[in-house]
Amino acid sequence: MSKNNRTTGTLQMMAAMLISGTIGWFVVYSGQPIIQLLFWRCVFGAATLLVVCALTGSLGGALTLRQVGWAALGGAAIVLNWLLIFASFSRASISVAIAVYNTQPFMLVGLGAIFFSERITATKLVWLGIAFVGVLLIVQARPSAAAYAGPDTAYMAGVLMALGAAFFYAIAAIVTKKLDGTPPHLIALIHVCVGILMIAPFADLTHLPTDYRAWGDFVVMGAVYTGLVFALLYGAIQKLPTHSVGALSFLYPIVAMVVDFIAFDHQLKALQFVGSAAILVAAAGMTLRWPLHRTITPSRKLE
Repeated sequence: MSKNNRTTGTLQMMAAMLISGTIGWFVVYSGQPIIQLLFWRCVFGAATLLVVCALTGSLGGALTLRQVGWAALGGAAIVLNWLLIFASFSRASISVAIAVYNTQPFMLVGLGAIFFSERITATKLVWLGIAFVGVLLIVQARPSAAAYAGPDTAYMAGVLMALGAAFFYAIAAIVTKKLDGTPPHLIALIHVCVGILMIAPFADLTHLPTDYRAWGDFVVMGAVYTGLVFALLYGAIQKLPTHSVGALSFLYPIVAMVVDFIAFDHQLKALQFVGSAAILVAAAGMTLRWPLHRTITPSRKLE
């Protein structure tokens, strides 16, 4: 893996996470039913990605049946990921849901070791452990009454949904790694097409919105949060090792919590600040490969 590829992949991943960090705000702000939002996300996302694939020449290469099958499996995982994470926002807060969702890097590292024999070093485990402690601290800081007023069962359901979403994201990422060499825009296009087929039976297509704002929400969700983010994310996944993808993914909860505070005035607790700092340090340590100990080489052999 060349240094240029790694740098490009890092920038793509960071951009994808910064944009994705605002999606919780957008879902709540739109006020659209989740199924409707996801269906039109896939429709407009497919239209955007079709244009991108045409402009980049990604439609010219033929895919084998095996590649299409893997891409379809990844698409199914992505759709389930969306359903669960969006549903978790109304049960826990956006901050907590996104924080729990970011347990997916641990799943990615484990799956990477199983399917790609990627080495898990002691240093990686320590950084992941620090990040995991950060996530736990964030989860322990239950949202205030202003941010959440539901029963404990609903809150725990939101946490479990976020965990399920993390698992399906990790599956989709691993499947994308198995499609190395396939244009990421084409993979994303297959994913959203699978999403259209999966969600269409549950979408209400007989009573379409009549106001421009609703359609504007659908277009932004499809073109920006799907077309653009998918192209960036899948391009990064194919250029970076799994542990780097996992480390950079920790930017997601930080952005989400900041947006949650600015947009909804949800006060972050002290534990959330400490947890956020732990996650950022761990992400930086793994990405920049900071050593956890200094190896001292003797200048001369002891007699």
